[in-house]
Amino acid sequence: MQRWRINLILFILIVFGVALIGRLFFIQVIKGDFYKALAQGLYNTDDEVLMERGEIFFKNGEPLAVNMEWPLAFSSPREVEAKEETAEKLAAALSLDKNLLLEKLNKDNLYELIKKKLTEEEIRKINELDLKGIYLGKELGRYYPQESFGSQLIGFLDANKTGQYGIEGYYDEILQGSRAEKGSNLILTVDYPIQFMAEKLLAEAKDNLKIEGGEIIVMDPSSGEILALANFPNFDPNQYSGVKDPDIFQDSVTQKIFEPGSVFKPITMAAALEEGAITPQTTYRDPGTINIGGWPISNYDNRKYPGDITMTQVLEKSINTGAVFAEQQLGNNDLFLGYIDQFGFFKPTGIDIQEIYSGNSELKKGYEINFATASFGQGIEMTPIQLIRAYAAIANGGKMVKPYIVKKIVQGEDVLETEPKIEEETVISSKTASQLAAMLISVVENGYAKSAKVPGYYIAGKTGTAQISYAALNIDKRGYSDKTWQSFMGFAPAFDPKFLILVKLDNPETKTAEYSAVPIFHDLAKYIIDYYQIPPDYVESNL
Repeated sequence: MQRWRINLILFILIVFGVALIGRLFFIQVIKGDFYKALAQGLYNTDDEVLMERGEIFFKNGEPLAVNMEWPLAFSSPREVEAKEETAEKLAAALSLDKNLLLEKLNKDNLYELIKKKLTEEEIRKINELDLKGIYLGKELGRYYPQESFGSQLIGFLDANKTGQYGIEGYYDEILQGSRAEKGSNLILTVDYPIQFMAEKLLAEAKDNLKIEGGEIIVMDPSSGEILALANFPNFDPNQYSGVKDPDIFQDSVTQKIFEPGSVFKPITMAAALEEGAITPQTTYRDPGTINIGGWPISNYDNRKYPGDITMTQVLEKSINTGAVFAEQQLGNNDLFLGYIDQFGFFKPTGIDIQEIYSGNSELKKGYEINFATASFGQGIEMTPIQLIRAYAAIANGGKMVKPYIVKKIVQGEDVLETEPKIEEETVISSKTASQLAAMLISVVENGYAKSAKVPGYYIAGKTGTAQISYAALNIDKRGYSDKTWQSFMGFAPAFDPKFLILVKLDNPETKTAEYSAVPIFHDLAKYIIDYYQIPPDYVESNL
């Protein structure tokens, strides 16, 4: 009796073993090529396990780029029998072209991708059709929950799972990780509410001012942390392949050159003040128009300002001839060129995102007219990030900082935090920086930037309106068009700045930045002051 039981158990084990071996033979040999192709198709990699890419978050944890499992449909063309009928049904269910589907189904292979990122409705239809040789699967993919919000900042992951543009491109290797470990997560310096407000104001400027484009940067001038980096227009990284103009992928803050106009005048004043060539009270007589090497230079609208004009008033009224006067007091154009270099306009800022810079070759040729126009911001090129970095030195007492966007790199329990990089040598003294800040406060209190004022706070700032050259518009013609760049740079509280803002607008309908960029600055500055709960500098009297 006992031997019979043992034989029965052995027989059951043998049958089970044969069945298991048969199943393994079917999967690994008969269907082996199919499952191998399936794995390769799902993960788009050759004999490698795709590790999870690191995710990206705003300063306070709001997700900007995350990983998700996406449903997809694929076919094994060799298994599909009624190919014409199958293509027709799939085309209707998935809104695809029947002929393209038929072309895929006629291929002599084991795996052919049909469509990625299926909707729930499409999944339901595929299940109901129950077509031979058509399967549902999943792949790990990138998802941008903010959609078009922060698009140039983040960039995107392409079909080959390679980061392109923005943070995705710059930190691609760190985000990818290795075969041994998951990619690192990134925590940005960018503050979601400030970024949201900046993008909202740019979108409104499209409606109210008919801007063709624009950027807003918010920086902590003491550390270089980027608190907001907003672009208009933008795009949805989830749908990047549908974008018609790839130029929109570039971050204009770091990858597009412009001439700043009068917002550059404080840099000229900084050089002259630092060298002792002028004081804020130094006066000159405005001739209205001056002649440099046969070239006439005039003020905006050909205005002429009577009487003795101080250097502070030059900034208040944004007088071009006054900026030329200040530059000429240096007595040496090479000295002016040296300050432009020290303020970082001839080199990249080192920000952790793709950037370009101009060599300003025309300016460096040494022609007197070029230095004259550069003194008020025409004929000198830069990126917005270079300009705001230079202003940070005015705001923080003369120190050049390195702007940065990634605050923390997180790998498991290991956290690498970015330390601010501040140059030891100052580009201007704290005295010069303080004098210049007072002059810029006067611009807001008494000049063309009155609408930047926030009651109870000293705001320092400067407007800029520059003609756009034909070359910048890709027009093969010398000279300047009627289009303008209009900008405003400001920081607050002026003598202990917590933030620095650059608003730059491309060809708004207004004549000058006084009516375009300045009100936008005011709204954003007021928002940040309330958001940070910054104590007021003074209490306004009701008298």
